[in-house]
Amino acid sequence: MELKLKPFQWVKYAVVHPIEGFEDMRWKKAGSLEISFLIIFMLFLAETAHERLYGFQFYSSYDKIFSIVPYIVKSFVFFGAWVVGNWSVCTLLDGEGTMKNICIYSSYALVPYIMQLFLCTALSHILIRDEYIFLLMIQITGTLWTALLLFSAIRSVHQYSPAKTIAAILLTVFAMFIMLFLMILLLSLIQQVCIFIFTIYTEISVRG
Repeated sequence: MELKLKPFQWVKYAVVHPIEGFEDMRWKKAGSLEISFLIIFMLFLAETAHERLYGFQFYSSYDKIFSIVPYIVKSFVFFGAWVVGNWSVCTLLDGEGTMKNICIYSSYALVPYIMQLFLCTALSHILIRDEYIFLLMIQITGTLWTALLLFSAIRSVHQYSPAKTIAAILLTVFAMFIMLFLMILLLSLIQQVCIFIFTIYTEISVRG
C-alpha cells in the first residue's frame, strides 16, 4: 500500500505508528521543517501554560515577576542543543541522518508530550485534588510515548541497531550538558566583560 499523505498527516502517522512511522517517512523523504518549527513553538506555549496557568489546587506559582527566559530555554534552547548534540555524536558514529531530518523527526516525537502538557493544564481546572492520579497517568503516558517515538526516530534517521540507538541517545544527552555548560560560561564571561567596561566608563565619566 503506497502512502500518499499530506504534511500534517505525516505527523499523525508518525505519532500513531511509532515503529514503522519514521521508517516510512525516511523512505518517502517526508517531513516538513516548517511543521517542525511550529511544533517547537507549541512546546514553548505548552511549557508556559503548564507553568503559569496550571490549576491552583495542584500547583501555585509564587513568582511575582514573569520571565519568559526559562520557557525559551526549556523549549527552543534544549531542543536546539538536542539536534546539534545528536548530529555531532552520530556523525562520529557513522549515522546517516542529516541535521534537518534529526530536527524534523525529533520534533514530531514531541507531539504526545506537548499534548499531555496542554491536556493536564486544562484538566487541572476541572479535577479535584483527589483525582490527581488521572493527571499523573496522562503525564506518564505522554512522556513514555514521546520517549518511544524519540527512540524510534533516532533509530530510523540514523539506521542504527537498538543498542547503538540507546548509546547515541545517552551520548547526545551528555553532549547537551557540555554545550549548555559552555553556553553558561560564555554568558557569564560576556556579563563580566560588560560590567568591566561599564565600570571603566563610569570611572572615566566621574573623573572627567
